[in-house]
Amino acid sequence: MKNTFQNGDQKEYSIVVSPNDIAKFESGVVHNVYSTFALCRDAEWSGRLFVLEMKEDSEEGIGTSISIEHKSPAFVGETVVFIARFEEINGNGEIVNSFEARVGDRLIAIGKQGQRILPKSKIDSLFKKIKT
Repeated sequence: MKNTFQNGDQKEYSIVVSPNDIAKFESGVVHNVYSTFALCRDAEWSGRLFVLEMKEDSEEGIGTSISIEHKSPAFVGETVVFIARFEEINGNGEIVNSFEARVGDRLIAIGKQGQRILPKSKIDSLFKKIKT
């Protein structure tokens, strides 16, 4: 793993909310707004942008944690901008970042996200142990 980031370094990711991102379950549509589930997916991606630059070819990132405070809705067609901020690599080797998501000046969500970079072979071995 290469650590090229310092506390406060930022990555930006934008997504236009689509009908596939709305709050819906097997029972049907709950709301025609950006779901917390989709928000979580995109928040994790914003943190992964750090991992993509840090991992070696023989390594991969694996999610360890995510927390989200969903503050305001985003509607289909609106652009949500995520700003991820590198915070630290903690004692467990976990890369921790905070994020905020906005539509213009409106705060949609805040939270934290963690990932660990491990050798691909170790991840495969861990998965194999669990699966068998």
